[in-house]
Amino acid sequence: MIELSEAARITAGIVALTVVGIESGGWFLLRVGGGAVPATDFQRSFFRAGHAHAGVLVTLGLVCLLLGEATALDGFWRWLAQTGVLVAAILLPAGFFLSAVGAGRTRPGRLVVLLPAGAVVLAAGVATLGVGLLTA
Repeated sequence: MIELSEAARITAGIVALTVVGIESGGWFLLRVGGGAVPATDFQRSFFRAGHAHAGVLVTLGLVCLLLGEATALDGFWRWLAQTGVLVAAILLPAGFFLSAVGAGRTRPGRLVVLLPAGAVVLAAGVATLGVGLLTA
């Protein structure tokens, strides 16, 4: 059995529950694809990208949370290794969805700035985890 710290166990439980929210995003995409929700081609592509990033990054984030338990990292570096991808799982989908909302939008709105922010946090999290695993 894998021994998780209390923080990792609670975080994993909360993140597992977010899958329900990701499912509702899938329902929304079905409605967009079926024409029940009007959307431009730009919006459809950004909505799909947001949904895909949410699902993949939550899954990867749970893996990072578990692998972080096998490192000797502590403090901020342990937090970054274990939850950086989970923070990116919020920032990236939010950037895709929120920059595409608005009737008839054909270009990203200002919240597109969340995309590079999420990419930086994602890279920092996985790089820190990788170093932590190699030096444990």
